[in-house]
Amino acid sequence: MDELNGRMMACQILITGLIARVANEQRDPLRFLTDFRDEIKAVVNGVNIAGMENTERVRQVAQRTVDELFSLMKPPSAE
Repeated sequence: MDELNGRMMACQILITGLIARVANEQRDPLRFLTDFRDEIKAVVNGVNIAGMENTERVRQVAQRTVDELFSLMKPPSAE
């Protein structure tokens, strides 16, 4: 389980870095990140989760993960 958690954390860091890199190349990085976050949340809400009794709990964990991922990003610098 620790190995799986470590891999998930590594994926989250990689994705966060990739999103931040793309955002930095946009004209309005903060708007890009906000729109992207909203799109990701919409996808999480619409994903079909099969084979589990409590799919709402899985969806809530996924939503919290998205929030955590975006909270790791610092706001754009003023420079």
